[in-house]
Amino acid sequence: MPIPWDQLVSLMLGSILVFIGVASGAIAFTRRRGEVRVLVWFATLTAIYGGRMLLETAAQQTGHSDLAQRMLEYPAIIASYLILVIAILFSVELTQGAVRRLLQIAVYPAAFVAVAGVALTLLGRSRGAFMPLNHALAIGLLLVLVAVNAVPSLSRRFSVLPSRVLATGSLLFAIVAIYVNLADFLGLPSPDALEPPAFAVFVLSLGYVAAAKVLANERRLLSIENELEIARGIQSSILPSGVPELERIRVAAAYQPMTAVAGDFYEFIVVDRRHAGFLVADVSGHGVPAALIASMIKVAMQGVVADAQEPGEVLRGLNRVLSGQLRGQYVTAAYLWVDAETRIARYSAAGHPPLLHWRSADGELERVESNGLLFGVLPDAEYPVRDLALGADDRLLLYTDGLVEAENARGDFFGDAELEKVVRAHHARPASELLALLLTEGRNWLPRAASQQDDITLVVIAVL
Repeated sequence: MPIPWDQLVSLMLGSILVFIGVASGAIAFTRRRGEVRVLVWFATLTAIYGGRMLLETAAQQTGHSDLAQRMLEYPAIIASYLILVIAILFSVELTQGAVRRLLQIAVYPAAFVAVAGVALTLLGRSRGAFMPLNHALAIGLLLVLVAVNAVPSLSRRFSVLPSRVLATGSLLFAIVAIYVNLADFLGLPSPDALEPPAFAVFVLSLGYVAAAKVLANERRLLSIENELEIARGIQSSILPSGVPELERIRVAAAYQPMTAVAGDFYEFIVVDRRHAGFLVADVSGHGVPAALIASMIKVAMQGVVADAQEPGEVLRGLNRVLSGQLRGQYVTAAYLWVDAETRIARYSAAGHPPLLHWRSADGELERVESNGLLFGVLPDAEYPVRDLALGADDRLLLYTDGLVEAENARGDFFGDAELEKVVRAHHARPASELLALLLTEGRNWLPRAASQQDDITLVVIAVL
């Protein structure tokens, strides 16, 4: 017996919609960046709607077999309840403002109707008991979508991507679907054969908008990545290009940002080959805001070069310049002045982790703490200074807290104890080797698949 033309159309369109849904889902699965929720909901909606069409058509082909009909009709009824919930979730991704919030609220009654309807269907009781509510919610959704997409002023205000294509497709489908839902609701003759082609047109318009949204997000993210790459290059340019070449002193430094740009900063003030200052700073937070403040420290350093031999004055000058510019953020900093001629170092800090000083003469590791207030708390804060006697084979370590705050799989911090353990065990190594070992031990502390959790800056100074 030949298949009626309307059933043949349903089979063809159902198969096409299922294919489109599966293909869209596969594309969403392979996306590596950008928001893909809109594509996921589009894929799910299309596949389930197409699947329901195939099930309903197959049920019509079973003839008088009640068992076969029930086995096909039950999944079709369940799909009818689920389609509305998925359609609302999809619409949320395409709207904004008050309409988006309204749809987010509408998900809950739609989900309740779906759960109740599916439960009764599976229990074999009153399969269509909740279908009138489902139709009523569907009509309400369609009216909202038609208004948002067809009225230009509403479209500009509430649509993520205003589109005439979507307006045309949604208007056509809404007219047919509202009539079909009202017919079912009021018991009128229903032209069911018109709904599949109308939905196919609607799907094409939705696919166009969904693809446009994903591509727009891709372009936006690509633009942001390009800008961050430029920012990374600019930030790299404000950091020292190398370490100073000094007499009786060897220096090694490392700077590892957690993201493209970071809030850590370090600088060297080299007066001559026997006198140099070392600054390490850490801006609260991460990313672009912290990086902007770090670049401000670079500019502020120009005003304190004349006081390089006075750590307290250097920090006081930086704090005075930065205090009015931080907008609620804070900066910790540590500054060390080294006089290789007299073998005297002077140290001061602003809320920063302590300087580590390995004293080779007596084999002791000293935590040097000389902290004043963080930058940004008080514009006229004072910073006490510690004088340190240096000996041959001493080691000095300046660092930010990104290393000591690394967490392992158990949630334990790398901490001061592990840091000091590495310094004690390898104090005789050259500055560059000690630096590399510290970074390696910090990385090994993290879980294998974990990424860096904070910006890391280290400066190791070896006295010869």
